Amino acid sequence: MTALRELGTSGLMTPPLILGGNVFGWTIDKAESFRILDRFVEAGGTMIDTADVYSAWVDGHQGGESETIIGEWLRHSGKRDRVLVATKVGMLDGEGGAKLAPARIAAAAEASLQRLGVETIDLYFAHQDDESVSQEAALAAFDTLIQAGKVRALGASNFHAIRLKSALEIATREGLPHYRVLQPEYNLVSRHKFEGELQNLCITQNIGVVPYYGLASGFLTGKYRSEADLGKSVRGGRMGELLAGKGAPVLEAMDQVAAETGASHAQIALAWLAAQDGVTAPIASATSVEQLDELLGAWSVTLTQDQLDRLTGAGA
Repeated sequence: MTALRELGTSGLMTPPLILGGNVFGWTIDKAESFRILDRFVEAGGTMIDTADVYSAWVDGHQGGESETIIGEWLRHSGKRDRVLVATKVGMLDGEGGAKLAPARIAAAAEASLQRLGVETIDLYFAHQDDESVSQEAALAAFDTLIQAGKVRALGASNFHAIRLKSALEIATREGLPHYRVLQPEYNLVSRHKFEGELQNLCITQNIGVVPYYGLASGFLTGKYRSEADLGKSVRGGRMGELLAGKGAPVLEAMDQVAAETGASHAQIALAWLAAQDGVTAPIASATSVEQLDELLGAWSVTLTQDQLDRLTGAGA
């Protein structure tokens, strides 16, 4: 069992990998989702990340499909006391108005609680910033949920540094709950959205960081090496952009580290993330138990400072 890490000042703890639930009900069915969830908990995983919007982008889906499958698994498995559930509000249209309007937060939280079949959401994220709603109003709505026992801790996803900083200042001034966790896009080939002011703010304020797209939508697994490889998935267009940019030198550095450690490219990408200042645990999703086992192997990969420096330099 790998050691648990404190998730900022949220009071929550997790190993250095959080299971992404975006694929549940999208690219994998309920039965495979159940197998992955069972294996994750069996291996010592403790946090599952989802959102109300997963997977509204699929024809015929409304959003909530991932939460529904996780809720069915929680009831079927009886493992609610062994996992922390993180979900989000702010991208799915619905009852209550603007994305982070108080009435929208209240309605979305109730819908998520119902789909998940839980009394409390362990970590509730504002999925994206909403400048049409005052930060005081949004935080007050989240506070109502916390006071009612429906939410344990708050997180922010896709916030810029200036807005996260102002939200923290408002929370302190008004006696409202703070965002304790940040979920940014961050990986070896996409670093500008986190590194710098935002990363420094999280370190200074002891905000736990749980990056998404840790594998850059699969690019950092190493399977996209040439133009011919771009047809391997529907994400081929984005892979081409990465390959033409920083991707090739990063993959070359990863090849060297893989030869030195015996670790897979996915494991190296996640281990690099977990070693970055301020980062608690990257989020990664799996579409098979075998793929999950590979990702979990990142827990036992310890990169030397020289290896970390080479990887970091390749993507600079």
